[in-house]
Amino acid sequence: MENPLHLKSLNHISIVCRSVEKSLDFYQNILGFFPIRRPGSFNFDGAWLFNYGIGIHLLQSEDPENMPKINIINPKDNHISFQCESMTMVENWLKEMETEYIKCRVEEGNIYVDQIFFHDPDGTMIEICNCDNLPVIPLSGGETVLRPCSTLHCTMQQNKIQQMV
Repeated sequence: MENPLHLKSLNHISIVCRSVEKSLDFYQNILGFFPIRRPGSFNFDGAWLFNYGIGIHLLQSEDPENMPKINIINPKDNHISFQCESMTMVENWLKEMETEYIKCRVEEGNIYVDQIFFHDPDGTMIEICNCDNLPVIPLSGGETVLRPCSTLHCTMQQNKIQQMV
């Protein structure tokens, strides 16, 4: 496969927020991210978080009152997806937090992928899934199966980072 830009990985996503404080609480206490240092040269409100090998940059909206309204939960809308170890645990946690969500199931042969979709405080769609059940097979280049980051590897990486904080 070609890599003309010599990309290595996804570094972060940025999310414009109505309230950085509310979003910070959500990404820390619901999704398990932890705050990291943000360059002091920025002249706007925001916060940086990290976990699972990816950063999330929260940016305070300059006009929070005119941000788009939160729409209905639509799995076909733009979203961020996280793999989990236990869909049951995720669903129980969301119920306990009184978070509105919907469940979906994807079937491919005898493989099933369960999905739960919900919004962050600003309407960004979040998906939690067991998508690693589904093999990643490139459309060209034969039947070579690629695997996403294994749960074991991600957990080891996550534990190392948590110990550093």
